[in-house]
Amino acid sequence: MFRSRMLAAVLGTLILSPAAGANNYTLTVEPSYPNAQAQEVYKPLLDYLKRRTGHTFTLQIARSYHYHWRDLRESAPTDFAFEEAHFVDYRITHQGFVPLVRSAEPTRYALLADPQYEGRDIKSLIGLPVACMPAPSLGFALLTQMYDNPVAQPEVKSEAATWRDGLQMIFGGDAQGALAPASYADIYPNLVVLARTPELPGIAFTASPNVPEDVRQSVADAMIALHEDSAMYDVLAELGVTQFVPATAAEYAGQEAILGNFFGYKPVPKKVE
Repeated sequence: MFRSRMLAAVLGTLILSPAAGANNYTLTVEPSYPNAQAQEVYKPLLDYLKRRTGHTFTLQIARSYHYHWRDLRESAPTDFAFEEAHFVDYRITHQGFVPLVRSAEPTRYALLADPQYEGRDIKSLIGLPVACMPAPSLGFALLTQMYDNPVAQPEVKSEAATWRDGLQMIFGGDAQGALAPASYADIYPNLVVLARTPELPGIAFTASPNVPEDVRQSVADAMIALHEDSAMYDVLAELGVTQFVPATAAEYAGQEAILGNFFGYKPVPKKVE
């Protein structure tokens, strides 16, 4: 009898423990790092989420922005996504994804150039090589918007594997300028800032509507508390984020229009009254 009660108690504990109800979820991130580097960058975050929620998270990353955009258009399965504003709004509008948290800082990019361009404007780079991540990254889209004349554009070199690679192309003489997150201007004070883009809603976590609400909430709570964990400082620093705050769909409404000039984009049909 005693053994039966003990066995029942142990089984009850297992049923109530987080591990007993643990599931595996996928997290899709933008290909702003090569795959191997992305696995290294995001591993501490995935481990943190597992520790906080009891669930396992597997990173999904396309081999390029071309494939990321293809997968997004084709609604390739994923449970969570961590992306910039234009992709966030696309998922919300086209696929019913739920915004969870965003970076406390807005997203902004800067056009950086060799010191010889001190005091000059963006027109000084027309026809010259400027490094950027490939289309349809947010940086690429914003760079093309800076130049409204289609025949007076820089020569965009979009083979950079990371934002840092683009800046290194300036030092290597392969580019005269590069577009990168505005925070990089502080990291590379030896480069000059020719222009900054308008501020956009920060990079955000979204969840598939198929993910249970309690799991979505547990992930959101964990991300909001991320900055309180000193072991996560390097992760936040690498992502250029100080902390995460709750996100709403209204903050991102209309941002998918940035994708309008890229192949395969189809707006959501307007409802007929």
